[in-house]
Amino acid sequence: MDPGVYVPLLLPLTAWPLARLVTAWARPRPAMWLITGGALALAAASTAALCVLALAGLSLIPLVARLGEWSPAKLRGLEIASIPVEALSGVLLIAIAVSTVVSAVGRFRWLRGVVRSVGQVPARAGLVVLPDMAPLALAVPWRGGGRIVVSRSMLDALTTAERRALLAHERAHLRGRHHVFLTVLWLSATLNPLLWPLRSAGVFVLERHADEEACRRVGSRRVVASAIAKAALAGRMPEAPAPAATGGPVPRRVAALLHPPAPRLDWRFVAGAAAALTFAIALWSAVASLDAAADLHAGIEVASITPVHHHHDGWPRP
Repeated sequence: MDPGVYVPLLLPLTAWPLARLVTAWARPRPAMWLITGGALALAAASTAALCVLALAGLSLIPLVARLGEWSPAKLRGLEIASIPVEALSGVLLIAIAVSTVVSAVGRFRWLRGVVRSVGQVPARAGLVVLPDMAPLALAVPWRGGGRIVVSRSMLDALTTAERRALLAHERAHLRGRHHVFLTVLWLSATLNPLLWPLRSAGVFVLERHADEEACRRVGSRRVVASAIAKAALAGRMPEAPAPAATGGPVPRRVAALLHPPAPRLDWRFVAGAAAALTFAIALWSAVASLDAAADLHAGIEVASITPVHHHHDGWPRP
């Protein structure tokens, strides 16, 4: 097998420096697009590479070779596939598939439970206040633009200005459809655990984008910082499959609101460079996976037991 097939499996190791670069120098809105797109591209490429390796391993199984009418011994002689590597790839694919299904079922059950709870409480202007609940604030995808779900105890922990800031933050999540970004980040990190740094960075920039939108609506960075800090102290929720005001590293978010760093480089230049790097990585990974798949296909044709003849019209005929 062409060593290039391993490139997509190793490229996710660049997730950590890529996340550091984008979160440090790009504004939240372009950063969330770059991180999410990069995570999806890397996850798709690494999964495709694993599929190619696993298929190469399957091609050496006598039963599969008999069904496909090729010689596993001849294919093994071409050094297209190696049983230990391909077997490991198959095991990893099975583990990833099981993990994805289990995680997806958990997310679905959580969302169904939230929908049931929200459906029992009347909504006013897209806001649902849950009585007698632990402090929480969520932006839940819903028909008609979504729902802001907040508990009475969370509202009681904030001042009037801080409540406006908290609700502005959650509305920014709904307007930006941040739940879609979260789903893509979750799927990417589930398909390839090496992408967890990108997922964590993605959650951070999503919250930062909502923070900045809230600042623009409220007009005070200090009020938004105070609302976020109090919300986190009132009740730190476990990580949920929906955008929440207490999501991401809260101290870093508060520090960014109180002391916004002065960028030393133009964010447009950084965003463009990161986008070009992401595109190059995705293209490199796709080419490597396609090249490996082509090698496997060519090897199977060479190892085919049934000879292939070309008819006078140029199309192959057995």
